[in-house]
Amino acid sequence: MKNVVHVTILGQKYAIKSDVSPEEVEKVAAFVNDKIREVVTATATVDSLQAMVLAFLNVASEYLQLRENQRRSEAEMARLLTRMDAVG
Repeated sequence: MKNVVHVTILGQKYAIKSDVSPEEVEKVAAFVNDKIREVVTATATVDSLQAMVLAFLNVASEYLQLRENQRRSEAEMARLLTRMDAVG
């Protein structure tokens, strides 16, 4: 069942329909606000669209880096399992 959760991002109110809990939606909204705030603080950007785009780029970069780290970890784990199988 979809919940409707009201959140505020960058001073703008949004009604979000989601299957996840209201707490999770609020946590995501807080994360988004924090990322936008980081951009505004670091760049003195006052344009909200520019701040949102820069925050999105930062989040996308972090995501891609985490995904690559996971890929490397999985490859290393597979290598170690192969090595263990060869030994014993």
